[in-house]
Amino acid sequence: MQEILYLVIPCYNEQEVLHETEKQLTMKINSMIDRGLISNQSKIVFVNDGSKDRTWDIIQQLHDQNPLVQGINLSRNKGHQNALLAGLMTVKEHADMVISLDADLQDDIDAIDRFVEKYYEGNDVVYGVRSVRKTDTFFKKFTAQGFYKVMKGLGVDIVYNHADYRLMSKRALDELEHFKEVNLFLRGIVPLIGFQSAVVPYERHERFAGESKYPLKKMLSFAMDGITSFSVKPIRMVTAAGVLIFSISILMLIYFLVLHLLHHTVAGWTTIVISVWAIGGLQLLATGIIGEYIGKIYMETKERPKFIVERYLK
Repeated sequence: MQEILYLVIPCYNEQEVLHETEKQLTMKINSMIDRGLISNQSKIVFVNDGSKDRTWDIIQQLHDQNPLVQGINLSRNKGHQNALLAGLMTVKEHADMVISLDADLQDDIDAIDRFVEKYYEGNDVVYGVRSVRKTDTFFKKFTAQGFYKVMKGLGVDIVYNHADYRLMSKRALDELEHFKEVNLFLRGIVPLIGFQSAVVPYERHERFAGESKYPLKKMLSFAMDGITSFSVKPIRMVTAAGVLIFSISILMLIYFLVLHLLHHTVAGWTTIVISVWAIGGLQLLATGIIGEYIGKIYMETKERPKFIVERYLK
């Protein structure tokens, strides 16, 4: 018996791409149904993350015109990770497996067939991994790969070159629901679930239309969330730096005492200024890092809902 597949696509101001995305995904789902790979109850679910353009209006139109299309409208903009989680948690009771992907058609939809095949082989999680980064600028490629290496270096279990293009079984989604943190970084959370997993390599395409929803500012914020949500090593690095500077200060104190006793005291403002700036900068950096963690604790203790579904078009 074929199992039910749901595609979950978070959308924020995606009016330029929705019609083409719906067209291509419908063709893909129908071809998989015809081949007997998935059930004819499979669906395409667009999640509107508080868009300011006509995204939700278009989703409603597509729902009226296409029986495969469903829509979820969030009460306000909650960010990509929360919108993705909202879609996954809303549809998990209706699907045997769910694939999350972006609305801009950069994720190669031909990889969906291989995702499902890996699922039938017994994998609860299948990660889409970029094989090459031909479409990225040098800066984007350098920073993205650097981010994955930093995360690995900090001890975070993360799949290299994997974004949020993945398949999860209902069993895996049920376990994902048990993770209650407000500061979401699904690329780090999903590997913590365990279960048998597989990787499907694919090439990422150019964006079909519209603009990227991840400018540099959002990318940096996302990276900071990922690092501080899954590793305490930055705080330990600050502690190590504090111990190092304290040790150096002791050595410098001994050195200047010896100079004083030998009457070789040298008046040097440069040394004083550099020392003051270095220690002051380190203190501000340490305060900022610690503050980042305290801020996350503050947000977690509120236990506010990560998303609110205003309407679900089935």
